[in-house]
Amino acid sequence: MDLLSFLGVAIAFAAILGGNWLEGGHLEMLANGPAMVIVLGGTIGAVLLQTPMPTFLRSMRMLGSVFMPPRHRLEDTIDKLVEWSRVARKDGLLGLERILDGEDDLFVRKGMQLLVDGNEPDEIRHTLEVELDSRERFDLQASKVLEAMGGYSPTIGIIGAVMGLIHVMQNLSDPSRLGSGIATAFVATIYGVGLANLFLLPMAGKMKAYVLQESHYRELVVEGLVAISEGENPRQIETRLQGFLR
Repeated sequence: MDLLSFLGVAIAFAAILGGNWLEGGHLEMLANGPAMVIVLGGTIGAVLLQTPMPTFLRSMRMLGSVFMPPRHRLEDTIDKLVEWSRVARKDGLLGLERILDGEDDLFVRKGMQLLVDGNEPDEIRHTLEVELDSRERFDLQASKVLEAMGGYSPTIGIIGAVMGLIHVMQNLSDPSRLGSGIATAFVATIYGVGLANLFLLPMAGKMKAYVLQESHYRELVVEGLVAISEGENPRQIETRLQGFLR
């Protein structure tokens, strides 16, 4: 669980609502159904028009990683790879077959299977790096969906503001209807700018950070498995992989 993400959302809400309260405002002032429909509907519609369906669905599946990211302790992964290198030196590469079945990470399982099958180091590296690069590219494209939403949202908010002002101008003769039009105009702008800068763009940045973190972990795995296939000494492997630690 990413506590900073939860804390960030809480502080954002507290800052907006608290600032509104300190200025003498009420929560009802920020609650405007038409403005919400305009901003959310327009933003989602624009992104759906821009984004291929597989990329959009991938982005929605990745949303959870902002708050519940995958966790890989690099130190534990290094210890695991060094232990596998000892098994390989003692029992041969086929000795890793019994370990393979207990591995949950599909990427690691694939690499170990290539190792057990006796593939050359260059072939193992090439196969795994193709998957690593492909996964990173697809995940970064998915994170750009939220980035695009953050770009559209303020503009849609301005559209909502203009629509509210048009409504005001059409009802100048009826003062009782001016308040709702002006409220929609200003609240739509708040929704658009706030949604983009407090949520969508920060979430896109967090998703990118976790995509790169996941790629870093996979690069470590590739390097370790290739070193095992080359028959390197476990101590040398450990020294090499220590370079991946921050």
